[in-house]
Amino acid sequence: MQVAVNRKNIKFLPDSSRVIARFLYTGDERALNTIRSVLRMPEESAVQALNPILRDYSLRHRNISKIFEKHFNKISNLIKTLDISPESLTIYQKILIGSYFTMEYSIEAAAFFNPSVVEHPDQSETGPGEKRVILSFRATGEGHISSIVFRTGVLDKNNNLSVEPVGNMLEEAQHIRKHIYDKTSFKIKLDEMKDIHSLIPSGLVLDKLNDTFTYGELRDCVKEARRSLHLHVEKEVLFDQIMWLARSHYELDFSLDTNISERVIFPVSVNEKNGIEDARFVKFTEDNGETIYYATYTAYDGTTILPKMLETRDFYHFKILPLHGEIAQNKGMALFPRKVNGKYAMLCRLDGSNNYISYSDNINIWREAKLLQQPKFPWEFIQIGNGGSPIETPEGWLVITHAVGPMREYTLGASLFDLENPEKEIGRLKSPLLIPNAEEREGYVPNVVYSCGSMIHNGDLVIPYAMSDYASTYATVNLRELLNELKNSKLDIN
Repeated sequence: MQVAVNRKNIKFLPDSSRVIARFLYTGDERALNTIRSVLRMPEESAVQALNPILRDYSLRHRNISKIFEKHFNKISNLIKTLDISPESLTIYQKILIGSYFTMEYSIEAAAFFNPSVVEHPDQSETGPGEKRVILSFRATGEGHISSIVFRTGVLDKNNNLSVEPVGNMLEEAQHIRKHIYDKTSFKIKLDEMKDIHSLIPSGLVLDKLNDTFTYGELRDCVKEARRSLHLHVEKEVLFDQIMWLARSHYELDFSLDTNISERVIFPVSVNEKNGIEDARFVKFTEDNGETIYYATYTAYDGTTILPKMLETRDFYHFKILPLHGEIAQNKGMALFPRKVNGKYAMLCRLDGSNNYISYSDNINIWREAKLLQQPKFPWEFIQIGNGGSPIETPEGWLVITHAVGPMREYTLGASLFDLENPEKEIGRLKSPLLIPNAEEREGYVPNVVYSCGSMIHNGDLVIPYAMSDYASTYATVNLRELLNELKNSKLDIN
């Protein structure tokens, strides 16, 4: 029996008009020439040059003059090399100079895909049977750089989605705060990663720092330690691990006057400079009943991928944290929505082909994993992985899976696992739940449907999914029908 899938008509399409104002650096010599040219201008001419820029771009960006001033401050040290004090410049000169170090970046010009959905923390002004939701997307622009963006909407009693108005002025975080590190906790985190202190004398690095220290202070100590030691390759790697841990922590604060659809989580740290990919959001319930939203995602620096995690309670303030340990090495980690038998639980993929499960006492450290699923049916012979966090139902943990078969066709499947022992697979669909149809086959990567997280509402499973790495939509499945099919699948686990 094939489970009925109700595809919805809503499409989330890339929109090249959605832009953010990014810092642009052209190199020291070109930058200095630009600064000199502006400073040679009479003040009246500088004002005349600035006016049309402000007139045009104030329609596209909230407080564009503040952005220009921020970007001016990033290059103010260059001005000092000209024996000119930045403070001596007029506000018009500062803003005009800043405009030359600013560019627009179209965040979703190439693709708008790989969505997940969670319940919105604000359920005010919703009617009977309605649920306000947040959808996250991977937005990709020039250079294939990916960021996280959001949409909100309300699901009605029939799970038809009304998308709420989308803001026009996109913004990165108003404040990006590098972590202030506590020496004691930082040593603990290093020890959790690897026994670094047995290989590198701690006095060369951490013992020279105060009880609290900044990223810059740590970086200077590491540089000094590198110069003072004749390092073997292993020790060089460990120094790199120290700096990786430091770079992986930061916090983002968005302005309270931004709509959630205007907030863009753009790569900040070096280890994600080429993209933040495939965020799997989940509403997590703590042991005390409090809820917090987590998202596991893949950081990409152009060469290496690293799994990371962000957390938020309100989608205004975000903490970005590293995931480390032997298990935190690959794409597709998905956190369970609560602890299982007193431990955090995570689906993960270690070898690119199979599904694994891992447990931990610390949400950031993942050391061991057990094989959970292997490809069984022809449509999943190449690869099976998760399509988002497990969903708790009375019958078991429901996991939407993605699978790769002939012609590198990506499909969505479903599996059911025991609530008390999620290593026990109760059932698995023998045929795909969702296959790319004629419309969904065409895109940047043909023949792909892919999801990063679903939810249950009004007796249906609501599945947002991407269409061939280009655009997104969603579908619903009757939950009871799906669970019955999974329980009746008579899966031969052996």
